[in-house]
Amino acid sequence: MLSLLYQEGPSTKGIFRRSGSAKTFKELKEKLDSGTEVDLTRESIFVTASLFKDFLRNIPGSILSSQLCDKWVSVLDQGNNEEKIKSIQRLIEHLPRANVVLLRYIFGVLHGIEMRSEENQMNAFNLAVCIAPSLLWPPVSSTPDIESEFIKKISSLVQFLIENCCRIFGDEITSLFGEI
Repeated sequence: MLSLLYQEGPSTKGIFRRSGSAKTFKELKEKLDSGTEVDLTRESIFVTASLFKDFLRNIPGSILSSQLCDKWVSVLDQGNNEEKIKSIQRLIEHLPRANVVLLRYIFGVLHGIEMRSEENQMNAFNLAVCIAPSLLWPPVSSTPDIESEFIKKISSLVQFLIENCCRIFGDEITSLFGEI
């Protein structure tokens, strides 16, 4: 999924914003969940993006770890960008290795899409609004008002992560997928 999103996302207007066919999504999700091999290259990239966001939403405790939720939310309240980046890097060290590897690839894809935002209309802000709720959620449910405020904060954090991903994850993030 990430490879396809890396290849097609940068040239796809509204990637992660538009949904694919709900029927196709449901059928593909059932096949993937049952272990059936699926050729996503034959499907709409919007369905693939929806499947990927669904995959992220189903990671137990979220990819950024709900246990660290308060710390993630407070990162942007810290001093200058350098301090924020250092705080983020310290938080990333507390995540399981599999989460960190996946995050690097996710932000490699998002960076590639953001670099061509004039073409696809998905700048860091737009990407963050679409993907942030799939990356982190609070450990306990809350009122709609608190949840809305939380989503705004997480979206701002994800926007910062996209805009600074090379400094956070290293410059090699731009070449993780090699020459596809």
